[in-house]
Amino acid sequence: MPRVRSFAPIARRDARVLIVGSMPGVASLAAGRYYAHPQNAFWPIVLPLLGVAAAASYAECLRAVRANRIAVWDVLRSCERAGSGDAAIEPASARVNDFVTFFARHRRVTAVLCNGGTAHALFQRRVLPALGARARALRVVRLPSTSPANAGTSRYQKAAAWRRVLAPLLP
Repeated sequence: MPRVRSFAPIARRDARVLIVGSMPGVASLAAGRYYAHPQNAFWPIVLPLLGVAAAASYAECLRAVRANRIAVWDVLRSCERAGSGDAAIEPASARVNDFVTFFARHRRVTAVLCNGGTAHALFQRRVLPALGARARALRVVRLPSTSPANAGTSRYQKAAAWRRVLAPLLP
């Protein structure tokens, strides 16, 4: 089974919100961009909340999240996984990103929005215990996955849930 590696975080030092996924899918890894699969609803859902057209370039996407003090990262640094699905992650192979250092550098982050159940479960089980007292200062929210694999939730339902949580956190 191939070992896949995630990307560096998108983050300014003054970020206030951190959005975490589990691990980039095959399309994202091939493109070298977060949420690159054409059916992933992440950018089409988040960008309008930031006042940016959903069809913006990736560079514009990065500028928009940074300007709105949002950081984007993945819980896992690497794992063995065949394909893109979270269910295919070999649990024993999962290595978590260095969130202790991340939160030490990004002290203003108070909200962590988890893009789907796997990201939420991994963050709860593998990250929060390592953060000690810092974990108590974080509001951790599970949001519906924007992945096309989450076909049981409509794009409208996904957008409504993300809007309800993210919009009040924007500057």
